[in-house]
Formats: sequence, structure tokens, C-alpha cells
Amino acid sequence: MVVGCNNNGVKHNKDFEKSIFSKVKDHKNREVEINSITDFKWDKAYLFEPYSPEEHIEKQLGVEYDDPSHISSREDIYLLVFLHEGKVVQYAEINRQRGNFSTGGKEYLSPSEDGLKIERQ
Repeated sequence: MVVGCNNNGVKHNKDFEKSIFSKVKDHKNREVEINSITDFKWDKAYLFEPYSPEEHIEKQLGVEYDDPSHISSREDIYLLVFLHEGKVVQYAEINRQRGNFSTGGKEYLSPSEDGLKIERQ
């Protein structure tokens, strides 16, 4: 598994990113069940859009978060942050690939409701 760590010990899951990329590349896919491609424990996953300010991310997560992706100044990715028992455990940068992503109106995804929606452009 390719996983880097930032200075807070939160893991950057590049294997997850590759899996998402390959699923999104198939234009027939309109949704990705993220629990099927995770190999770690998580109970909530929050999706953040390009240009999301760090204060907004911290408010949503309910914990302090030093964003290593610098999404507040990027338009090329979405940020998916995984929590387990109230702590950030991993994050992934999801390349837009000429599409947008959403949680389908949910505040966050969970292992039982894990459908990340793909909206093609």
C-alpha cells in the first residue's frame, strides 16, 4: 500500500486515489462505493470541493485539521477526509477528471452509505 504521512501523522492514501481514478475513468460509472476500495477502519468520510477554506473543513470535521492538500487554492481536486472514532485517519485527493463529485446531499459518507456520486461534464 502506498501511503504517505503528513506532519500530523494523517495518512495520504495514494492507493485509494489510484482506485478512484480507475473507477472514474470508466464513463459508465456514475457512483463509486468507496467502502469497497478502502482497507482501513473509518466511520465517516467528508468530501470537500475545490477552494474549500481550511476553517470550513475544520468546522465540518469537528476537529482541528492542517490541510496538506492546500485545497483552498486548488481547482483540480476534491478532498476526501476519513475519520474513525472522531479522529482524522486518512485523506485522499480525488482528481476531477472532467467531472464533479458529491455525496448525494448527505453531510458525510459512512461504510453503509458510501456512494460517491460522479457528475460528468
